[in-house]
Amino acid sequence: MTVSLGPANREEAWQRLSSESFDLVVVGGGVVGVGTALDAATRGLRVALVEARDLGSGTSSRSSKLFHGGLRYLEQLEFGLVREALRERELMLTTLAPHLVKPVSFLYPLTHRIWERPYTASGLLLYDTMGGARSVPGQKHLTKAGALRMVPALRRDALIGGIRYYDAMADDARHTMMVARTAAHYGAVVRTSTQVVEFLREADRVSGVRVRDVENGRETDVQASVVVNCTGVWTDELQHLAGSRGRFRVRASKGVHIVVPRDRIVSESGMILRTEKSVLFVIPWRSNHWIVGTTDTDWNLDLAHPAATRSDIDYLLSQVNNVLATPLTHDDIEGVYAGLRPLLAGESEETSKLSREHAVARVAPGLVAIAGGKYTTYRVMAADAVDAASGDLPGRPRSSITDKVPLLGADGYHALVNQADHLAARHGLHPYRVRHLLDRYGSLIGEVLAEADGKPELTKPLDAAPDYLKVEVVYAASHEGAMHLEDVLARRTRISIEYPHRGADCAEQVAELVGEVLGWSPETRASEVRVYQARVRAERESQTEPGDEDADARRSAAPEARSGLVDLAGTG
Repeated sequence: MTVSLGPANREEAWQRLSSESFDLVVVGGGVVGVGTALDAATRGLRVALVEARDLGSGTSSRSSKLFHGGLRYLEQLEFGLVREALRERELMLTTLAPHLVKPVSFLYPLTHRIWERPYTASGLLLYDTMGGARSVPGQKHLTKAGALRMVPALRRDALIGGIRYYDAMADDARHTMMVARTAAHYGAVVRTSTQVVEFLREADRVSGVRVRDVENGRETDVQASVVVNCTGVWTDELQHLAGSRGRFRVRASKGVHIVVPRDRIVSESGMILRTEKSVLFVIPWRSNHWIVGTTDTDWNLDLAHPAATRSDIDYLLSQVNNVLATPLTHDDIEGVYAGLRPLLAGESEETSKLSREHAVARVAPGLVAIAGGKYTTYRVMAADAVDAASGDLPGRPRSSITDKVPLLGADGYHALVNQADHLAARHGLHPYRVRHLLDRYGSLIGEVLAEADGKPELTKPLDAAPDYLKVEVVYAASHEGAMHLEDVLARRTRISIEYPHRGADCAEQVAELVGEVLGWSPETRASEVRVYQARVRAERESQTEPGDEDADARRSAAPEARSGLVDLAGTG
């Protein structure tokens, strides 16, 4: 049996935080934080992870969903970063998370004669040689006719030929959550809705943190040899709370994506398009959507809820419509999401030029911070963070082994894929449903479907979001740490970006299912629905505003699902 992050585990985790002493306390439940917890736990260290909101609730649920080497970083001559990222992509595809990370093809349309094909081909050859073609096909050159057959949606005058290459993609929020569950499986205490409100000190060193349960307001001290700050765009705020100056500053860059139905862009492949500022991806998402993104602009407002503006959306539409025979309109958009990249502050004023390298530093005795980097290299960042913490630990910790530790659901996944038809017959499901479940849960599929034993109605789809089964909602609350309606609709599932209603039409049905697991009263259930629907309204309104300030004001007006969060601004 795997370790559950359900309601019973939550109370046990609080008791352990209060009574045990840890080697590491990791602050932040994004992919770097959960990766650090997994790295430390598998080295045999005693580790706890606390997150003020939900797993992946910040940047790690709002990325471009790609595990990629970063083709454009070759132009910036960041060869080491590309090689490192391609190695990580390979590990995910083959060993660590084949159930979650999948190959995806991209067409690069060529627009210039003579020089562009050899220039791009040489870059892709370098990419393939560095590891880009190790377990996926290498580059393939296409004539104009061949490229149009692959992507009929393109305007005929938008290209003179094309090159196809492969990368990989994943549901970032699910992947982050599964890393956290794997860390818990190996002994880490993982607790969300648990906010750091103070740093503990012994003489001149940090000796732990004081945390607050934002669901009920109780507080406790957590003792640790080292605290690791993995809070991404909140890094500077946490450094301020600790009363120490950081060795680096983090700058937030807003990236906005839109989601449109698959039939609006007729194509067998994703696309990567060069723009004046950077590149634009058109990414296949599940079987029936495209993700189009991203923007790259400075953001200095609310870090928890970055808002997409009308201008951001217009920019994405204009860029992709430059090449489409049938333009996309605002009416085609199913979902919009905005995330913040935690870039290391540099000399350049253009965020797209800032390095995606990461930095790690021992900012005070007993306190380590890590920031920068990119989602693909989270495992390397995590190992570096634990290495940096080792100087404050008694004895010498073992080396990182997470390149050999598959995430929960990976073991046995390929065999179950081959048995999908048999599994479908056994559970009375269509084979495509089973494949959908396998690509979300891997070999944990039996544990998921066990939630429907004696409750056959749970194997039916949600009324207003039929891509998902009711049992998936129940499992999100019973095993995956979901505590609020928002956690289920925005992260355990992606209903909030995959349906035009953005989850509002199924909020009551999902709240009823979650409430059964979490013991919600009728009043709590109604409150959860009200808060979630207010979030949807605020996001829609923010997306009609032309500028960041007005959009931020609209989005920030919605109530927090976790109303017990403390504003720590100005403390420390």
